Amino acid sequence: MMSNVIISTNKLCKTFSNGGLQQHVLKNLDIEIYEGDFTVIMGSSGAGKSTLLYALSGMDKPTLGSIQFLDKNIELLSNDKLAVFRRLNCGFIFQQMFLLDNMSILDNILASGLLMSKNRKILTERAKELFIQVGLDENMWRKFPAQLSGGEAQRAAIVRALINQPKVVFADEPTGALNSAAGKAALDVLTGINNKGQNIIMVTHDLKSARRGNRILYMRDGVIQGICSLGKYVSGDRERHDKLQAFLSEMGW
Repeated sequence: MMSNVIISTNKLCKTFSNGGLQQHVLKNLDIEIYEGDFTVIMGSSGAGKSTLLYALSGMDKPTLGSIQFLDKNIELLSNDKLAVFRRLNCGFIFQQMFLLDNMSILDNILASGLLMSKNRKILTERAKELFIQVGLDENMWRKFPAQLSGGEAQRAAIVRALINQPKVVFADEPTGALNSAAGKAALDVLTGINNKGQNIIMVTHDLKSARRGNRILYMRDGVIQGICSLGKYVSGDRERHDKLQAFLSEMGW
């Protein structure tokens, strides 16, 4: 039985104008994202990966076509209504953490949560549960971003993405600025929350990161060139690794 579709696009296009020239970055994309998936978007530089991620999340509006997200055509929403929709349904993790330097890690997370809820006590309890879930112990909560390692800061950014209990977490190269150990720790967290039912859509160029997804969308020149279904991630699954390698080789990666 197929999972429910939570995001779908119809003839999605995005065009940028540069010096009078038009650059067609997304070209008539028809995509379906399913409930419970860890969807990975791959492709060469300039393929349109991040542009697609921002369109699906409502951070950027398409030039043509439609995006249905939880039964709403989000491209038709006003900017104010779209901002509220994102706040309710989307969490974001970026390569750069964008944590506020003059606020503690806990206050960074609460600042995001208070946009949705005025109950600071409940938010604080939820934040502490998430900190424990991602492996940040209590002595980290009161520290400032500059006092954390890259991996610790990224885990804090994951907590921030989850504090409002979003329907979908969008991640753009979340391990790109991390060393291998910190990157693995962040991926372990994302895998863990996906196993608990959290929807994730992640852009990456990294093979180790891509292996965590159960569904890979490969982009080339603004179109989906191929799709690979891997099933749920299991550490050390050599068959999974070989299947993804073969798929990427076929795509010309």
